[in-house]
Amino acid sequence: MKSLRLILLLPVAIIAAVSCTTITTETDTQTNIKQGVPGGEFVETTRLDATVTTIDTAKRKVSLVTRKGEKFTITAGPEVENFDQIRIGDQLKVAYTEEITVRMAKPGEKAEDRGEAEFDISPRGSKPGVMTSETYQAVATVSAIDLKKRKATLQFQDGTTKKFDVRKDVDLTRRKVGEKVVIRGKETFSIKVEKP
Repeated sequence: MKSLRLILLLPVAIIAAVSCTTITTETDTQTNIKQGVPGGEFVETTRLDATVTTIDTAKRKVSLVTRKGEKFTITAGPEVENFDQIRIGDQLKVAYTEEITVRMAKPGEKAEDRGEAEFDISPRGSKPGVMTSETYQAVATVSAIDLKKRKATLQFQDGTTKKFDVRKDVDLTRRKVGEKVVIRGKETFSIKVEKP
């Protein structure tokens, strides 16, 4: 699901480069859990930094090199309005961050599914850049608990179900079918070109 959303968010120029070239990205993962408490927080950020080495203005092509020396070329489509602001030596910075928080709903809490999205593009005349952000909340009901396999089945409001592994430090005998689980997430994707 994450990779599908990422592909949908990427401009055509980056998709073309990544699909034809193997490029190393840097990933940072942070987890925050409390012993014995179901759920927790998970944040993962994937980054790609590269330097502009050549520009073909007529063909709208930009050649880049990553910090690890990997070379690739992208073609900027017409949606990249500020192409003329790109200079040799500029830094391309791509980042994708996914934040997920999972917790048990409080008794009587009225949580519901919801979501919103934001889109921001650099103003005309500045270096190219785009940022998208999607936040969502999904509420599921515990429909089954398998103590032996340490799995919980959650049923979502659209009727779909999914089994999840439960950490060993969580006492499953204290959980009940019918309890609600609140899942909040935020996905942020940005591409920007900066001066060195």
